[in-house]
Amino acid sequence: MKKVLTLASVLFVLITVSLFADDITVWSFTDEVEGLLNYYRRAFPSVTINYSLTPTEQFPSRLDPVLASGRGAPDVFALESFFVRKYVESGLLLDLTPIVERNRHKLLQYPIDVGTYNGRVYAMSWQACPGAFFYRRSLARKYLGSDDPAVVQTYFTDFDRFLATAKRLKDASNGSCVVVPSLGDLQFPFYGARSQPWVVNNRLVIDPVMDQYLEVCKTLHDNCGVAELYQWSDGWFAGMRGELRDGRTLLEVFGYFFPTWGLHYILKPNCGNTAGDWAMIQGPVSWRWGGTWLGAYRGTRNSERAIQMIEWLTTNDNFLRQYATDTGDMVTNTNVINSIQGNYREPFLGGQNHYAEFARMATGVNGRLTQQYDDVIQNLFQEAITAYVNGEKSKAQALADFRRQVSSQVGIN
Repeated sequence: MKKVLTLASVLFVLITVSLFADDITVWSFTDEVEGLLNYYRRAFPSVTINYSLTPTEQFPSRLDPVLASGRGAPDVFALESFFVRKYVESGLLLDLTPIVERNRHKLLQYPIDVGTYNGRVYAMSWQACPGAFFYRRSLARKYLGSDDPAVVQTYFTDFDRFLATAKRLKDASNGSCVVVPSLGDLQFPFYGARSQPWVVNNRLVIDPVMDQYLEVCKTLHDNCGVAELYQWSDGWFAGMRGELRDGRTLLEVFGYFFPTWGLHYILKPNCGNTAGDWAMIQGPVSWRWGGTWLGAYRGTRNSERAIQMIEWLTTNDNFLRQYATDTGDMVTNTNVINSIQGNYREPFLGGQNHYAEFARMATGVNGRLTQQYDDVIQNLFQEAITAYVNGEKSKAQALADFRRQVSSQVGIN
């Protein structure tokens, strides 16, 4: 009997160790995941994390062959917004649906939808990246009569009002104030405004909002004034500082469309002396830009630890409350959002509570629009917009060429 009990004890220990192995391999393309893991290490000091960082542009080419072969694949890995759906739809990821079923009552919906395919969840995120329109308070007072976000929002309730306000800014400033610095700034708000994704039943769908997108860009270019800039260009950044010039003329940039991370990592570091002269509103639509998801290899031998890690990082109240407090990052846990959103005051935004504003905006984002071919299709659509706006093609020709390019490059007609 003693020998049998001893054997049973050994088997119990072996089973326990196999369920929660003390080492796990995590790959990422962003150092923000390493920051998350530092919290995890403190909470679970017995777990050894083998962490590897690969630049974003190289990450898929490193990840793809090991997932396909099963040799050397990480247990858990980060997935960027632009390529998360490629892996969610691949059949190579571990099913995380049980995590959502246990925690759905306290999670924002759109990040779950992005990670869902055929009714099952394969990727989860701890962060939300809803978008807003950031504007200069001094310019709002000068041209709209008020810098109050509630008042300014009435000038941007939809894209028709957006255009009317762009024209007002141009006329009132004798052409020196542009509503946005580039047409490229409109892409994510418009893509977020669609009611249908690009591909439905394996057919290309051009949502009616995309026709509006073309016309808004054409009108802005021809009649309402927009700086002839590319996003991320020197001039684009100069507009944040109030230093954009067209020859000898100083151009005033009224606002920029940015998601959560754009406030802290783009606008603040590049605003110069305009710090404190900004505010944010919803703008015409609900939309998102960016974000990072976590997935796990379907063939991992450490599935229980992988699931436990992903669940803790994306749902745990205590951890996410501390993380959000430490970093200001917008999390997906609504318990945490509700407990901390009343305490934020952002001096950069004139004391506005940006966290509460983003929390409200996140509830309107449609994650079901996200698909694996979005990046390719949307880049092609941007080419169609450019050709139409510049008068190189009629709208009908630009759209016809867009359809042919999608068929050729993606295989969707």
